[in-house]
Amino acid sequence: MLGRVQRQYTGTAGRVENSQVGVFLAYVSPAGRALIDRRLYLPETSWCDQPDRLAAAGVPEGVGFATKPALARQMIAAALNAGVPAGWVTGDEVYGADPGLRADLEHRGIGYVLAVGCDRRVHVNDGRTLIRVDDLAERIPTREWQQHSCGPGAKGPRDYLWAWIITATHPGEHRWLLIRRNRRTGELAFYLCWSPRPTPLHTLVRVAGSRWSIEELFQTDKGQVGLDHYQVRGWTGWHRHITLAMLALGHPDHPRRHHAAARHHPGCHRVDRRRDPPTPQRLRPRPAAPTSAHPALVHLATNIPSPSPTIPLPAKTRSLRQPED
Repeated sequence: MLGRVQRQYTGTAGRVENSQVGVFLAYVSPAGRALIDRRLYLPETSWCDQPDRLAAAGVPEGVGFATKPALARQMIAAALNAGVPAGWVTGDEVYGADPGLRADLEHRGIGYVLAVGCDRRVHVNDGRTLIRVDDLAERIPTREWQQHSCGPGAKGPRDYLWAWIITATHPGEHRWLLIRRNRRTGELAFYLCWSPRPTPLHTLVRVAGSRWSIEELFQTDKGQVGLDHYQVRGWTGWHRHITLAMLALGHPDHPRRHHAAARHHPGCHRVDRRRDPPTPQRLRPRPAAPTSAHPALVHLATNIPSPSPTIPLPAKTRSLRQPED
């Protein structure tokens, strides 16, 4: 850390420990992948509220406290303003929980697949019902889970079971809750998704899977160019080391780039910058006749251009209560 390390939560370790934390922006495309920007996270109380400490570490005037999602918003805005072509953004739960980040991307017309926690509540039934995502997952019929690969892993294709549910509250919106289930353990992961246009399930799955590229980039950067092999005491030193490490790994002659390009194929870890072509078919099909005497709880999304109707959830979903005012 600048001056000394700080006890704080780090996602790499998954716990609070002595560390410094940086927020990084990765770019993934069919041609390759690289880290393209970075921000040093400064804790509010122990750093940003101590101007003498900031000055001693060489932190420029005007640099104040910013949350990790706020730093991500800065980097994404800078990349898009510089003309970096992008169609999708993905990130973990820290970023999926930030409404400002989601609003920024929607304003720019950039689709997103952002992870959220199991306690997140979403609107279903055209906004009439608010329900926790983990409760919702338990009520999805087995037949509605679809197997898709979100890219190759160290032991072969990373196949999971996926379900997606319409969460749009206004006509013409394209919002979904994407749920991933481990075929062996049953572990669940949840993603809030938005797109400016109708989007097939396999595209959302591919975007969600591209998040593994960031972890792989960190592992490679640390092992091959020493991204985390430093001892710095100032703002300038940290940025110099991190920037040089990012440039070294992103150099066209670096062997990792050739290896990644050679093994790339459709569905690999990437966020495709090409947007799916528009389709004249509606994303939400006409509702099917209910299989029981009770109405469906949620609209389950279907693949474009599949004519298959949505299938209502079982009758036991009637036990769900509307949220209290």
